[in-house]
Amino acid sequence: MLITIEGIDGTGKSTLLTALKSQLADLDPIFTREPGATWVGEAVRRAIAEQIDPITEASLFVADHAAHLSTLVRPALNKGRLVISDRYSDSRFAYQSVTLKGVVPDPEGWLRAMHDGWSIIPDRTFLLVLSIDDALARLADKSGREHFEKREVLEAVQNNYLAYAWAEPSRFVIVDAALEKEEIVKFVADGIRQILQSSKSHRQP
Repeated sequence: MLITIEGIDGTGKSTLLTALKSQLADLDPIFTREPGATWVGEAVRRAIAEQIDPITEASLFVADHAAHLSTLVRPALNKGRLVISDRYSDSRFAYQSVTLKGVVPDPEGWLRAMHDGWSIIPDRTFLLVLSIDDALARLADKSGREHFEKREVLEAVQNNYLAYAWAEPSRFVIVDAALEKEEIVKFVADGIRQILQSSKSHRQP
């Protein structure tokens, strides 16, 4: 089963993932992330730091996704493992469709076409949602902020995420990222356990 954690920068994804490692240890999940799980991900991070042109950046993100699937995600899922990814393809659609605006016609359509036929749709996506003001406040002390971490970008990206959740309510679970950390961790951990239990029940004769 593939679970993904999504949300704009500043929503607390990293904190949540760290806590889930202990909360779900008995399930022996594989924790991973995009970009960064493969050597291609390091090229993506370099591209972000150097702010190269948007098409090159987006293409590297897609390449990282392909490598991530072939080297980690598919093999793990084929073995029946639980995979939890910090960001996945929805991040690409939400973020890169903003950075590619005015560069290519229909940026999101272009990006989705690049994934068509070989990518894997997550079984469930937990979307952390937070006001832009609060997200920026959390990012205020961060050094070396990326070009994604600007108000106008974060607003557009979060709107994209919410549109995806509206279009696929059976896959997305919206999480109030303004809640206390402990509440968020429990909600997501319990949700993952329920999804696994439901999946097992459906497979039983």
